Amino acid sequence: MTLGVKLGVNESLEIWAPRAQEVAVEHGGVLYPARRCERGYYEVDAPPIGSDYYLVLDGRRRPDPRSALQPHGVHGPSRRIAHDFAWQDGEFRAPPLASGVIYELHVGTFTAEGTFAAATDRLADLAELGVTHVELMPVASFPGQHGWGYDGVCLWAPHPAYGTPDELKRLVARAHALGLAVLLDVVYNHLGPDGNYLAELGPYFTERYRTPWGSAVNLDEAGSDEVRKFFVDNACMWLRDYHFDGLRLDAVHAFADRSARHFLEQLSEAVAELSGALGRPLVLIGESDLNDPRLVRERVASGYGLDAQWSDDLHHALHAALTGERSGYYADFGALADIVRTLREGYAYAGRYSRFRERTHGRPLAGVSSNRLLGYLQTHDQVGNRARGERIAMLTSPGRARIGAAIALCAPCVPMLFQGEEWAASSPFLYFTDHQSPELAQAVREGRQAEFAAFGWAPQDVPDPQAPDTFRASVLDWSERQREPHAGMLQFYRALIALRRSSRDLQTGDLQRVEAACDDARGWLSLRRGAVTLQANLGAAKVVLPAPPGRCVLAHPSVPEHEAGGVALLPDGCALWLAE
Repeated sequence: MTLGVKLGVNESLEIWAPRAQEVAVEHGGVLYPARRCERGYYEVDAPPIGSDYYLVLDGRRRPDPRSALQPHGVHGPSRRIAHDFAWQDGEFRAPPLASGVIYELHVGTFTAEGTFAAATDRLADLAELGVTHVELMPVASFPGQHGWGYDGVCLWAPHPAYGTPDELKRLVARAHALGLAVLLDVVYNHLGPDGNYLAELGPYFTERYRTPWGSAVNLDEAGSDEVRKFFVDNACMWLRDYHFDGLRLDAVHAFADRSARHFLEQLSEAVAELSGALGRPLVLIGESDLNDPRLVRERVASGYGLDAQWSDDLHHALHAALTGERSGYYADFGALADIVRTLREGYAYAGRYSRFRERTHGRPLAGVSSNRLLGYLQTHDQVGNRARGERIAMLTSPGRARIGAAIALCAPCVPMLFQGEEWAASSPFLYFTDHQSPELAQAVREGRQAEFAAFGWAPQDVPDPQAPDTFRASVLDWSERQREPHAGMLQFYRALIALRRSSRDLQTGDLQRVEAACDDARGWLSLRRGAVTLQANLGAAKVVLPAPPGRCVLAHPSVPEHEAGGVALLPDGCALWLAE
């Protein structure tokens, strides 16, 4: 059977707790001892649907690690629910990632209400924008009311401050009715420090490896079969019971696994089997900074079989060129040639020496479609992991922000937007927490200050993550979309997305068909993908470039002037041409 607690056909709970001597379930004021089984398992009759209960491990009350709902917080009792939602999306099939445009959002700051229900009411706006996939940042229960979600500890239970399980299902159902696929960000490389009781049940963690969050998840030592199964089952639960169309896997480079069959390979196999059983496509997207194509190679080609991965190189190359920043990992970027290399090869670092890392980094994306990479100008990480959470439009001119958007949406990878990017939202996206432990809250404050020191930010420039104002400042103001300069930026993004989705040339993942060039001294860059040509001027003076075939379909600040030998672009200007 599986680890944690799983309901069987006889309505029993099976609890994997090899470190406990006595296990029981408490509900309705009564303690029900569990029967000891083999290999560290215990079995007990399940509480009734809708009832609250605790696991009792050697006399200690603990929430169920597979709890479907934690209505009283991550330290409180668990609640059984019935996954009997009246789904009506049987005909929906998620569009392929290759033709997709993804939109990342954080439920707590996406709307003023910060709930699943309020986010549901905004999905029509995203459909009108033209995106195809909505990606939710983690929604698994974490301590306090608000946070990014990467400190989740009850991985099977939607965060109660966002709403109920059925309200999350209504969000997915509404998205499907609008033609939008929904992806969920899940965190399997660590659990948060507050409310994490897994180590009391069994060997979920190992001291053999260390991660930025402490002990690594045990994927290859004694007991790791059950640990791996716990996370695989969790992934399948979100896809099956909540009808998500795919998962984004946080920081997969932090998985320490020397097994012959890597955890990611096992997970991709399980999701492929579930996809076949459900009769609908399901995808896995990994976040990784390794620039290693093995993540997205097919399993038959000795890869891990993920469908795509986040690729930071395009972001870093764009950000450094647009803003001039060179601190931290931006030290490896800054030249327009870095953007061109990423457009041509998928990775900017594919076996090159990295000054930031002081070693050779990455390997070529040979034989792999560039549609296996996600490219972006902004993400929650790259905005939120700044001292003041500035978006790109706060760091550079409106014209340069448009250039970045145009390159990202015309690049040979799957484009992704971060909430509010499309209208140059004035709200930052800061790092915010609501830890209930004063000691933990202080440790987080000090940790953020130390982390930002590498980028040259002074401690006084780092907002207090625990301050309520830090959270409130990050909430989107949807009304500003009607005002300039936000309305103009929104119109520009809509046109870009429409072009992306209507052009087969922009959806191909064949890097051999990418033509890109630049002149760092003069500051111009060009990208041609079939019938679509993008020209941009990041220099300080007007430049004259060869006139591409076709007509200008999108330009900023104005349609380029025809001059002898070509067309002229003003500084911070860009233009898109479409051959008829």
